Amino acid sequence: MNPPHDTNTERSTSSRADLVCLSHLRWNFVFQRPQHLMTRFASERRVFFFEEPIFDSPRPQLAIRRDGDVRVVVPHLPAGMSGQAHTVNDTLSTLLSDMCAEWSIAAPICWYYTPMALSYGRSIEAGAIVYDCMDELSAFKGAPPELLRLEEQLFDCADIVFTGGHSLWDAKRTRHPRVYPFPSSVDVAHFSKARTIAVDPADQADIPHPRMGFFGVIDERMDIDLIAAVAKSHPDWHLVMLGPCVKIAESSLPRPGNIHYLGMKTYQQLPAYLAGWDVALLPFAMNESTRFISPTKTPEYLAAGRPVVSTPVRDVVRPYGEEGMVAIASTPEEFCDAIARALGADDPAWRARVDRYLSTLSWDRTWSDMRTLCEDALRQRTRALRAETSRRVHLAFADRRSAVRPSGPAAPSMGRADV
Repeated sequence: MNPPHDTNTERSTSSRADLVCLSHLRWNFVFQRPQHLMTRFASERRVFFFEEPIFDSPRPQLAIRRDGDVRVVVPHLPAGMSGQAHTVNDTLSTLLSDMCAEWSIAAPICWYYTPMALSYGRSIEAGAIVYDCMDELSAFKGAPPELLRLEEQLFDCADIVFTGGHSLWDAKRTRHPRVYPFPSSVDVAHFSKARTIAVDPADQADIPHPRMGFFGVIDERMDIDLIAAVAKSHPDWHLVMLGPCVKIAESSLPRPGNIHYLGMKTYQQLPAYLAGWDVALLPFAMNESTRFISPTKTPEYLAAGRPVVSTPVRDVVRPYGEEGMVAIASTPEEFCDAIARALGADDPAWRARVDRYLSTLSWDRTWSDMRTLCEDALRQRTRALRAETSRRVHLAFADRRSAVRPSGPAAPSMGRADV
């Protein structure tokens, strides 16, 4: 059931267009780019975060809940509908249209995180269409074969396209006239708390030092062999791994005694864990799924004051590696050597360089720039619609005049006669 609401009262609090975000990521998953941006948009307009369906209901319905100012919309569909793509999309389209009617959502910003949502998102009469391409989803494990076809259609209808990093911008910039790179940003105030926290979380407190840590999704992008090699070559080092295991079998994870999988933690808990690490890690595999990634955790680790060691992910190498903020290592031996150099290092010049760079990054600034572009897209669509309406009215008027004009020989002139 939808919560009770007064749409007229809500609409009167802001003249800004509503925003409907169509996402493949769930709101309560890892707190990352969508959550940072949608939370900020919700401070000034209504935001509806529309998730992918859950197949657990006797009939199609939407569950809408509030998380702060964001309305999280979860479609619940019958279990027997799973695997019937056409039926699912038709049903989601109907549910989405019904939601817009019930909540008086008119000409919203339609914000896509996945091209797959275009199959049902077309039911919305959008005021502007945004494609926030935060990852190359087609390179991920289990990507649907139709994703690339739908992405091409999304490029055709989008007003603006954002990319999650510069390498992804390089790959997409020729496919649309308005593509803007917005690499991962950071909430410095939140993660810098790790520099002063002195108490370890209970499940980390008994893990010996030195500690290397990682937080994020543990999936096919993780270099499992690298993690195993580091743990094996230095049994006195302890690796702390935070986050859910997704799309790979947990049984495939290396499990020597000095690797500690502590599970998923909330965004609010992360600084306390970071505070107890000696080095933070970005142990990504170098494969198609990581070719265009721009890890959000890079600036988050640095804001926490942790030295960072990474494999040569392009958007980490540039700028973080090139500017001497992150150590880059390609092989297990290089990775271990870089960790060893980082252990116990206290370089005030490095910290000052990092802090200067981080002062140029913030999710507030990223959101503000995106917001400006969205408002411009809304205005352009409005002008184009008015121009098209005016053109049609003019044509209709011309057609009516033509229809009533007398036929046959021209009537005699009624002007002044020559004398």
